[in-house]
Amino acid sequence: MKPLTVRVDTSSPVPPYEQVRLRIADLILGGHLEENDRLPAVRQLAADLGLAAGTIARAYRELESASLVISRTGAGTRVAPRPARSREAQLADAASTYIANGRRVGASDDQLLAAVRIALSSAPSR
Repeated sequence: MKPLTVRVDTSSPVPPYEQVRLRIADLILGGHLEENDRLPAVRQLAADLGLAAGTIARAYRELESASLVISRTGAGTRVAPRPARSREAQLADAASTYIANGRRVGASDDQLLAAVRIALSSAPSR
C-alpha cells in the first residue's frame, strides 16, 4: 500500500469528504496511485485524518461511483483498472498539446493547419 498524502482543511467551505475525494482522485488520475494499489481502510484513514469513518466511506463511495476505485468486502478498496483510451481520445490529446505549443510561439489557426499539412505530406504513408 502506497502512503497517501491527504490533508483536510477544516476551515475550508469544501466538505471534508469532498477534499478527500478530490485528493485521491488527483493521485489516481495523476498516476501516483496505480491500478490495483490498495487504499487505506476507511477506519484507518479516518483516524489518520481525525475524521469520522462515515466521511471517508462517503469519499470512497463517490470515487467508486466515478469508477476510480473498486471496493470489495475482505479485499479492501483498490484503484480500478483504467479503461483503454480510444484512438480518437489519444489523437485529441496530441492535437491539444500541439495547439498549446503552437499558441505559445504565436501561431495562428491557419499556420497550425498549414504545418500539419506539410508534416502529413512529407510523412511516409501507411
